[in-house]
Amino acid sequence: MFWYWANDKNKYDLGERTAKFGERVIEFAKSLPDDSINLSLKSQFVRSGTSIGANYMEADAAESKRDFKHKIALCKKEAKETMHWLRIIAKANPDKKDECRRLWKEAHELTLIFSSILKKSKRN
Repeated sequence: MFWYWANDKNKYDLGERTAKFGERVIEFAKSLPDDSINLSLKSQFVRSGTSIGANYMEADAAESKRDFKHKIALCKKEAKETMHWLRIIAKANPDKKDECRRLWKEAHELTLIFSSILKKSKRN
């Protein structure tokens, strides 16, 4: 189910949430046609969408506060980039607009979460 965590504590497990998002990115990319336009878009989209979780795992294991902030900033950057690719994919594949919108919303929520983490970490 797309919103698997609706009433689940996993919604607050950011490692799990970013991993599930990466899995959904892969599944969605597989559903796109392999034409000349989509091949490039899918590659960029999968890279940015799956790197959010990888960077979060690195942040979780950061060796310093500075390293943590840097990795969280990368998470935010990759989530924003994923939002961009979803917009472009929706334009190239009008029949996939609803799926793009759902994934875009989750990428946006992740961006807001990482922004909040960064803001709070700068106070300390």
